[in-house]
Amino acid sequence: MFHLLDIIGTMAFAMSGALTAMHKKLDPFGVFIIAFVTAVGGGTLRDVLIGRTPVGWMQDLQYVYVIILGYGLAILFRKKFDKLRTSLFLFDTIGLGVFTLIGLERGIMTGLHPVICIALGTMTACFGGVTRDILCNEIPTIFRREIYATICIFGGIIFFVLRKLNLDQDVLYLVTSLIIIAIRLLAVKYKWYLKAFDHK
Repeated sequence: MFHLLDIIGTMAFAMSGALTAMHKKLDPFGVFIIAFVTAVGGGTLRDVLIGRTPVGWMQDLQYVYVIILGYGLAILFRKKFDKLRTSLFLFDTIGLGVFTLIGLERGIMTGLHPVICIALGTMTACFGGVTRDILCNEIPTIFRREIYATICIFGGIIFFVLRKLNLDQDVLYLVTSLIIIAIRLLAVKYKWYLKAFDHK
């Protein structure tokens, strides 16, 4: 289940990056680069911080193949994504839920404190999207009023609470990622957001 979720998250973020790049009218090479950095950016930062080098995607070419597949699917079916922003949001949300979990688990495997694991989970989920938005000349989603990183932190807390209940590991992974995805969908649907600071 852990490996499957990792593959799903990589695919989702690769497609999210490709859709964003196509929306910005980049050439095919530019679209691939954005897809790639979106898919591996968070995991690369996490692995460097915990001293896991070479980083994950350099040790397993399966991730590169998955990114290429996601890139290809995004291009082939771009006309099917009539509501581009909706498609982008959906893939980004799936990646957010899955990669938070991957970061949490990597932190636990390294023997880190739960608070640090939650920080790693948040970075894993958000940093690829931050890199994507910066390269595409957008204000990163994490810095907008929309609830984004906060959901990852909340999901991390839920993960450790459920872990205390000694749930089956696969169930724990699935429930945590679904909770994060569901909260993001609800947050956007009902316009939940953090109040911005007034500069006056």
